[in-house]
Amino acid sequence: MTTTPADPSSGSKTARRNVAILVTAQAVLGAQMPIIFTIAGLAGQSLASNPCLATLPISMVILGSMLSAQPLAALMQRHGRRAGFFAGVTGGACGAAIGALGLYLGSFGIFLLGSLLTGVYQSAQGFYRFAATDTASDAFRAKAISYVLAGGLVSAIIGPQLVKLTSMAFVVPFLGAYLAVIAINALGVLLFCLLDIPRPPVPDKDAPRGRSVGQLLRTPRIAVAIICAMVSYSLMNLMMTSTPLAVVGCGFSQNDAANVVSAHVLAMFAPSFVTGHLINRFGVEKIMGLGLAVLAGAGAVALSGVELTQFYGALVLLGIGWNFGFIGATTMLAGAHRAEERGRVQGLNDMLVFGCVTIASLASGGLMNCSGGTAAEGWFAVTLAMAPFLALAGGALIWLALRPRRT
Repeated sequence: MTTTPADPSSGSKTARRNVAILVTAQAVLGAQMPIIFTIAGLAGQSLASNPCLATLPISMVILGSMLSAQPLAALMQRHGRRAGFFAGVTGGACGAAIGALGLYLGSFGIFLLGSLLTGVYQSAQGFYRFAATDTASDAFRAKAISYVLAGGLVSAIIGPQLVKLTSMAFVVPFLGAYLAVIAINALGVLLFCLLDIPRPPVPDKDAPRGRSVGQLLRTPRIAVAIICAMVSYSLMNLMMTSTPLAVVGCGFSQNDAANVVSAHVLAMFAPSFVTGHLINRFGVEKIMGLGLAVLAGAGAVALSGVELTQFYGALVLLGIGWNFGFIGATTMLAGAHRAEERGRVQGLNDMLVFGCVTIASLASGGLMNCSGGTAAEGWFAVTLAMAPFLALAGGALIWLALRPRRT
């Protein structure tokens, strides 16, 4: 009797189990991010004295992600993934509670503090994709990352629907949505107890420490992966942060804005079922390049007008471009460092990515509300700001592709 050898790309039983848990976390716990990004700008607009600061709450979320990326990476390197993910849901629950208090009191400052703590959860969620690779084989790595991010499909449905159900459930607008976020994070405590990823061994004194930060950044594949991740995520955030303000400002309803964001988030994660397969078949560089091209297409559609169909088209393309660019960059990064460098590289990557996203979200509000007399003019200003960064990432990717031929 003969047996068919297992396909290594399917992953081990432990790897598949961990991926299933992380997919669930992405789907359920991840629903809080569409909630936050849909209503935080609108809530900020109602609380802030200056309309240019409307998207500052979203910027504070991203800033919190940037500031917590390195500490969370160090915590996971020392105590394991579960410790870092528990810290993430704690930050998410506390951030939502303080945000709800800020809304109840009508305090913009307290609301911003809650947004900052929410960033701890977003940073921890960013490590789900890296955790999926910890027990995965090389052949299963790209698929594991893709499957985990595919869990965002469910979060894209749950989040906006919860906004519709809860945002006006109380006299204070949006208070119910923040209370729902607290409940979502409470589920995470139970979920992460099931995760089975070994704690990294404590290195001996004479064990290799890996390359320094400077050496890592001078490694071509690491540098290009980080640049493309920064650009893909920052440009996605630049447009998405302004979208609810632009949709409502151009005469459409808050539900229309929620539906556009929902379509965008679906487009962010729907390709994940095939992105890993495409990377394995065509190579990570080609898929990253395709992602940048689709992001440019999103900008072209946004510049074509401000009808609801154009908002949908631009935001769907934005989501697809982010998916190819970001999953590709994550896959390239995961294969470009050694085990002892894992925490350092992943923390550095997410700190730089969320640092750029913080700047993008801050710029988004200023461009949207303070660069023109109408919402349409502000939206076009946001879109035009994408061009130089797409050129930077595209140039870096072309340089990497040509580099082996020169050497």
